[in-house]
Amino acid sequence: MMSQRSRRELLAVVVPRYRAAHGADRKRILDEFVGSSGYHRKYALHLLNHPPEAPAPRKKRQRMPRYTAAVQQVLISCWHATNGICSKRLVPYLPELVTVLEQHNEIHLDAQTKTQLLTLSPATADRLLRAERQRYRPHGLGTTKPGTLLKHQIPIRTFADWDDAVAGFVEVDLVAHCAESTHGEYLNSLTVTDITTTWTECLALRNRSQHTVHAAIVQARTRLPFPLVGLDSDNGAEFINDLLLKYCQQEQITFTRSRPYKKNDQAHVEQKNWSIVRQTVGYDRYEGQDACDALAALYEVVRLYTNFFQPSMKLHSKERLGSKVKKTYDTARTPYQRVLESEQVTQASKDRLQAQYRTLNPVALLRQIEQRQASLWKLAVKGKGRETPQQAVQAGGSLA
Repeated sequence: MMSQRSRRELLAVVVPRYRAAHGADRKRILDEFVGSSGYHRKYALHLLNHPPEAPAPRKKRQRMPRYTAAVQQVLISCWHATNGICSKRLVPYLPELVTVLEQHNEIHLDAQTKTQLLTLSPATADRLLRAERQRYRPHGLGTTKPGTLLKHQIPIRTFADWDDAVAGFVEVDLVAHCAESTHGEYLNSLTVTDITTTWTECLALRNRSQHTVHAAIVQARTRLPFPLVGLDSDNGAEFINDLLLKYCQQEQITFTRSRPYKKNDQAHVEQKNWSIVRQTVGYDRYEGQDACDALAALYEVVRLYTNFFQPSMKLHSKERLGSKVKKTYDTARTPYQRVLESEQVTQASKDRLQAQYRTLNPVALLRQIEQRQASLWKLAVKGKGRETPQQAVQAGGSLA
């Protein structure tokens, strides 16, 4: 059966032939048109004798731009200050971000421009930022090797079991900086992400041995603004070992693991592996103590920028409507804002964070990140990766 559009196109071709024909030729053209279109013969005859007029071309509505170039430029400055996050995360955070940038004299707004900026919708912000956006999605190697000896002692926790989590339940994972070769010793990054507040710590590791990973987890614990009460890892031998199990038992930390080959069970930390580690460091290979020190120095600044100035949205609910799933997210907030709202965080910790927050300038932190990235990139091992770290990171943004 022909579509309605195809029928209209066929009619436009047949009408001139039908009008120019006479007698038996007209009958033959009519028969062909009826057979091709599927119309009733009487209706087809009516269309050939009285074809509908072509619709007039729709006039494009002309509307004066509502937002000035000044608003667009300030929006771009704010977008760069947050390192290119999406508009659904950026727009709810604009009131707080504008206040911080004004305090540090990074932007200067008149009343009208500020009012227009703070009334933007995410869709309008996307339109104003369209020319500034670049997208790149490189991928690397997976290096997780299963640890099996203690699996029966460590319970499984799936992605659906985090509904009752409070601040202090974290997911941990390693990111390998090995380029395309897993031979020899190379740096790794340990990512620690709190489920409730999204507070994230990244630490540089010289290797992925059990003792190195254990020491990094102990160090990350001292950096969290709340007590560590739960630890969830994948099934790699660097986590599933007697050393870490005994540590969690002695410190009364709940130790759980994800299901094998089910990355969605660790969706929170996997997302940070991409948005923080990969977009900051890239995919090149790094070896040795000098590179480890440079990576650690980079993460010292990244942790401040990410936790204080990078808003994110958390999934609130999912509803299946036929073959589609409708997802509802909460308002975008930074990990710092979520920590201040948490009842599990002491007032003393909140006071320390607030005092630290008042001293931080997101634009200055971005400059420090870029400087330390450049120092790290000089230490990349050449010839073992498919691209330089500058190419990998600059194409996708230095941090998301």
